[in-house]
Amino acid sequence: MKHFLQFKDLNREEFEYLFSRASWIKKAHKQQQQYKPLENRTFAMIFDKNSTRTRLSFEAGMQQLGGAAIYLANRDTQFGRGEPVEDAARVISSMVDLVMIRTHEHKIIECFADYSSVPVINGLTDANHPCQIMSDIFTYVENRGSITGKTIAWIGDANNMCSTWLQAAKLFDFTVNVSSPPGYDIESVGAEKYDCKYYKKFACPYDAVKNADLVTTDVWTSMGFEKEIEARKKDFAGFCVNTEMMAGAKNDALFMHCLPAHRGEEVSADVIDGPQSVVWQEAENRLHTQKALMEYLLLGKKE
Repeated sequence: MKHFLQFKDLNREEFEYLFSRASWIKKAHKQQQQYKPLENRTFAMIFDKNSTRTRLSFEAGMQQLGGAAIYLANRDTQFGRGEPVEDAARVISSMVDLVMIRTHEHKIIECFADYSSVPVINGLTDANHPCQIMSDIFTYVENRGSITGKTIAWIGDANNMCSTWLQAAKLFDFTVNVSSPPGYDIESVGAEKYDCKYYKKFACPYDAVKNADLVTTDVWTSMGFEKEIEARKKDFAGFCVNTEMMAGAKNDALFMHCLPAHRGEEVSADVIDGPQSVVWQEAENRLHTQKALMEYLLLGKKE
């Protein structure tokens, strides 16, 4: 039994298999071919954080694969009223085939997985967002081929997205140029956890994007930090990915954003809605890559 709690929980060979499956699943979906390998399987989705793309992609994906998805909001469950994680894991996993959790503290999902009898997927924690980066890399591969040896420019808060990009860089052998304001930089997520061979730090975001193959960013204020909105707007001034900044990247560089986006803050409208942006493809690919992931965790490799 495998869990997917961090990007590094799977190896490169497994990801390359998942990308191949996602491509096949996406093509079949576009051609309206029914493919239901998970009939009679049940998927529990536990949400402690609000979601649009995570809920929709997982719920729709499980249904398209023939299974049933059950939405559990923390506020509606005993889990959200203080039931020990260990107890909830034992009970929930005894009734379903697969569990996804979207929560704040990463240790909660690790504890749940320790006591779960079925595979557990990280739908997002404050520390990691592996399903998003899986979709992002698949999107890059669809558009530009292998990501190995490429340069990814991360502009903004060194948050869960940045942390997951750093894990992926070691696995796929690419470089992440990280540019964050003081106090929000890579040290805040524990730079010692990552291999310095695969990332470089830049004080100036314009330097970070030079000759980059992909430029990506996220909101300046993530969920749980709403009280810091005004302070963060001041601290992140100059870190908006605009056309001038993108001009420093390679001519064929792509732009990505995990969404939701705030035009005029972390990214300008002409970039996110411009020709280099693949954010809508990136968002849709959450559906296809997660379908491949669920199939793999439950059925193993399909020959």
